[in-house]
Amino acid sequence: MYGLMIGLAAAAVVFFLLSLFQKDRYTQLSKEVEELSMQHLQESYQLKQKIKILEEELFLDGSLELNGEAYTEQTNISAIIKNQVIALYYQGTSINAIAKQSSLSTKQVQQILKPYMEQKE
Repeated sequence: MYGLMIGLAAAAVVFFLLSLFQKDRYTQLSKEVEELSMQHLQESYQLKQKIKILEEELFLDGSLELNGEAYTEQTNISAIIKNQVIALYYQGTSINAIAKQSSLSTKQVQQILKPYMEQKE
């Protein structure tokens, strides 16, 4: 009887020592889940930024297709784009080329350049 108890105690000690040297699968799994969630958050953030840029470009045109119908909206053109248009004009770039580069319509480019075209004449 004592031999059986000593054998069981020895087996328990051996199994306990083996469990200390065995890799913890939970921590590895936890790290993988954390990495995946961080990757998902980064991708989500990047997609939101791209959508925001696309929306800004859509609204720069002043028109937006909504359910197949043209929807026009007055938008304020940023000062950066205005400065870019003016700089391109003074470099001798044509109005059509400026419109293509700045993603504006030719009418918008002409409106921006109207005071500068009068000064040049």
